[in-house]
Amino acid sequence: MTMGLSLTKGQSLSLTKRNGESLTKIRLGLGWDSAVPAKRGFFGGTKTVEIDLDASAILFDANKQPLDLVFFNNLKSKDGSIKHTGDNLTGAGDGDDESITVDLSAVSPAAAHIVFVITSYSQQTFDMVENAFCRVIDESVAAAPEVAKYQLTESGRHTAMIMAKLSRDVGGWRFQAIGAPANGKTAHDVLQPAAAAL
Repeated sequence: MTMGLSLTKGQSLSLTKRNGESLTKIRLGLGWDSAVPAKRGFFGGTKTVEIDLDASAILFDANKQPLDLVFFNNLKSKDGSIKHTGDNLTGAGDGDDESITVDLSAVSPAAAHIVFVITSYSQQTFDMVENAFCRVIDESVAAAPEVAKYQLTESGRHTAMIMAKLSRDVGGWRFQAIGAPANGKTAHDVLQPAAAAL
């Protein structure tokens, strides 16, 4: 398994294959772990504090106006190009906790940007979270290689994070790591800070 390019906050990458062709189908994997020490149970076992975060995608036009939202209550964009694979309520396990697939060739021409956010519906704050990441996987080939990964380093008393964005580029798309804190229970609550990241 090849590891993708590791991005730092603010870095961007053109989504092209080695042969120079633009990527067409990608999956955004988002993950996180609980930073809260496991509690000792009554019978001596330990119980990890579950962290329920939600990954969402917000589509914006060139004037930074929101066009569509893909999140746990609306698993597919109007144009059918973006699909959320479903809500993970615990953040348990290794790997991606939630995934959003994007068929870049089918994104509505009106959409200039797609912003990926993580929000805490239960209002748990990011100082309870560790190892939060966002990664781009090339879904157009069977091996599904990782193209890029952004590991979040900040924590704090905020309840949302503007993780990354896809923006139309000459002949294709660019992925940019953002990592801007925000506050909100759902993607609806972070439309303003998401637009500000464009």
